[in-house]
Amino acid sequence: MRSVVVARVVTWLIALIVGAVYGLAGTVAHAFELGWFPLGLVLAIIGSGALLVAVRLLTLDRWAALATGLGMMLTTLIVSGKGPGGSVIVPESILGMVWTLAVPLLVAIVVAWPDHRAAPAADVTPSTSELD
Repeated sequence: MRSVVVARVVTWLIALIVGAVYGLAGTVAHAFELGWFPLGLVLAIIGSGALLVAVRLLTLDRWAALATGLGMMLTTLIVSGKGPGGSVIVPESILGMVWTLAVPLLVAIVVAWPDHRAAPAADVTPSTSELD
């Protein structure tokens, strides 16, 4: 039993770190535009959403997906502010606002999505009292 708990906690920590890496990459890349098209934002949202869905489906654990999302949100929050040199990674623009709101929205959707795994089949063999 103890090894199961340790394995789950390690999984959550790894998920938190991976989410933080994706959050950092998305925060840095979200402002890239190819002409008029916000390519960086689209790729950041697709990549982050795909990571959250993959973690949820592969681990079958809402908590691992939540840990991944918390890593994304924390990194986005930390990196979004004004740096020590006065630089700003997430400017106050429509792209910055969409990225800042898209991350928690994606996390909420993936974590709250219902579990559609089939319930274990009930034992339908009649008991001896039902046979009489």
